[in-house]
Amino acid sequence: MEVLVIIAGAIGFFALIMASIALHEVGHLVPGKIFDVRISQYFVGFGKTLWSFKRGETEYGVKAIPLGGFVRLLGMYPPARPQARPTWLTRLADTAREAEYEQITPADEGRLFHQKKTWQKLVIMAGGPLMNILLALLIFTGVNALHGQYRAQLSIASVSECIVPAGRAAQTCQPGDPATPAARAGLEVGDVVQSFNGTAVTSWAQFSDLIRANRDRRATIVVMRHGQPTTVTTNTVITGVVDRIDPSRTVEAGFLGVGPTYRLERSGPVTAARDLWQLTKQSTVALASFPQRVWNVAVDMVTGRPRDENGPISIVGASRVAGEIAAADQVPAGDRVASWFTMLGSVNLFVALLNLVPLMPLDGGHMAGAVWEWVRRLAARVARRPDPGHVDTAKLLPVAYVVGGFLALSGAVLIIADIFFPVRLF
Repeated sequence: MEVLVIIAGAIGFFALIMASIALHEVGHLVPGKIFDVRISQYFVGFGKTLWSFKRGETEYGVKAIPLGGFVRLLGMYPPARPQARPTWLTRLADTAREAEYEQITPADEGRLFHQKKTWQKLVIMAGGPLMNILLALLIFTGVNALHGQYRAQLSIASVSECIVPAGRAAQTCQPGDPATPAARAGLEVGDVVQSFNGTAVTSWAQFSDLIRANRDRRATIVVMRHGQPTTVTTNTVITGVVDRIDPSRTVEAGFLGVGPTYRLERSGPVTAARDLWQLTKQSTVALASFPQRVWNVAVDMVTGRPRDENGPISIVGASRVAGEIAAADQVPAGDRVASWFTMLGSVNLFVALLNLVPLMPLDGGHMAGAVWEWVRRLAARVARRPDPGHVDTAKLLPVAYVVGGFLALSGAVLIIADIFFPVRLF
């Protein structure tokens, strides 16, 4: 029965990811139609066509490899300019241009993507990532409103007895381990934090930030204990703590040695937006180090080292983890459903951020090309020079091939790792 639940949870998650990708492409399709760009195809998947139908001038359908999707906007590349000496780059660009222009007729004049205004190009290309961001926000809002999130309170739930050296496998106290500042100060479970060094504390996150920034200096903490204000003093110590933005990294910061009580709280869209912003900062850092993280996964796979729980996973790995969450009987059903959908929202956010990277063939690359074209034309107008014309994005095909090849290779590495060396939560 547990295996069936895992399979059902994984398949359901994968299906919703594909639905998210389909909606991402709708984010391009709708503004493209509104701005009268000729759109020849809308497909979910790649490779051989499994099913399709045609409505108007656009073919809609599903392809065999369910790892993406596309909307074919005609005229992405502007016409070629006369070249005195064609180079390998211009020949490569012209070959791609010729393949695209086979479908373009004189009746399409004015309906080609490169002919549209800059702001229209930006809206069309940003529509996909914005759709994923909207989906993530709706998912987070739904989870927060219907189930809630476990959030740290100012009531202390645990007081660590000793400082465990970083990197030691045994996390229990050993002879010679120094006492934590919290233990030395006499802080107790149930104490409710009121202030830190004279600063009123309103959230555990603020309290944690104050501790980290205090490093190894004196700390005066006021807590409510059995209804009475109690003041304790100690010195925080510098030790390695998990970075808030990059959980895979340890940074030096002040340490006290207390843990918070968590309470399930429901909230609305404002809190969901704050949660999404925090996740955006974390995902941006993860995305910036994505090549290194993929390399680490490959090395761990070859050497047999355990996978980093904070490392990247493929859509296969994410589906597998979602299946494990669905079958985790030790977790209440409501918490499982909330975690399942929160993961779905996180994947949507990552897809949006990945597509906003300003490199071809990603959406952000086309947006960068549109902005650069606008800047060149504006500069020419100010300098009273002739219009420089369209930016020939076809000449960026080598970049597109490199980026596309890297993403394909990374996807293959992660899928293999997720099948044979998966990340396990339970």
